[in-house]
Amino acid sequence: MELEFWGVRGTVPVSSRDKLKYGGHTPCAAVTGEAGEMVIIDAGTGLKGLGEKIMASAGAGETHYHVFLTHFHLDHITGLPFFAPLYSARAVFTFYSPLSPQETEKSLGTFMGGRLFPVDFRETASRKTFVKIEDKSRLVGKLRISSCPLLHPQGSVAYRIEEGTGSVVFATDTEPPEQGMDERLASFIKGASCFVYDAFFTPKEYLRRQGWGHSTWLEGTKLARRSGVRRLILSHLNPDHNDRQIDGMVRQASKEFLRTFAARERMRLKIA
Repeated sequence: MELEFWGVRGTVPVSSRDKLKYGGHTPCAAVTGEAGEMVIIDAGTGLKGLGEKIMASAGAGETHYHVFLTHFHLDHITGLPFFAPLYSARAVFTFYSPLSPQETEKSLGTFMGGRLFPVDFRETASRKTFVKIEDKSRLVGKLRISSCPLLHPQGSVAYRIEEGTGSVVFATDTEPPEQGMDERLASFIKGASCFVYDAFFTPKEYLRRQGWGHSTWLEGTKLARRSGVRRLILSHLNPDHNDRQIDGMVRQASKEFLRTFAARERMRLKIA
């Protein structure tokens, strides 16, 4: 498998000279299997760049897109209206989310329509189906995807994607319970090749932001150690944190869990 990040910021996109290293787009990542099948995680503003890349190499035939949404807060769906394949009659979409198919379609349609956007979601040329994520895993080609509920206002889910002996887990938009560790998440990520985790706050900031639904690099290192993951990738980065601050977070986190990195736009990783 190959993992590529297209957006790694939380809450709102940003653009300034001191935030170029990690990038300013909101969450979007793509996982591509050995046979070429692709799973897209979230549809933040980073989705636009992914769409441009896809269309540049698109053939004349039908193309299937599998979009897994962790939840429906704006930073995770606001790139969808600007995703070029959405407007192609050769594109076939399957949207997966924790909601019912009807609720997913309604949520995306409400966001992309009316007075909010000039093109109604339902009128775009692509074909679309909607699937509710269940407790059991599912296959997209040879990629196996499973989910786990997270602690976040209005709900969110983590996704684990596996092929062969490689696995990557996305667990953004979550925070630790008031006491102890999220044992359900710790079990879900056990032995993962790559663990992508919410590092929106520093531990000091989190003391004043409990209940906001986000976590810290320190909690990420605790989970990584407990569950024996191979790499920890800090993501859903705070739009107020500049490159220097994020560099410092990685240095601190690496003292707790050596193989810690921060996600960057266009960063590509082989998941072995």
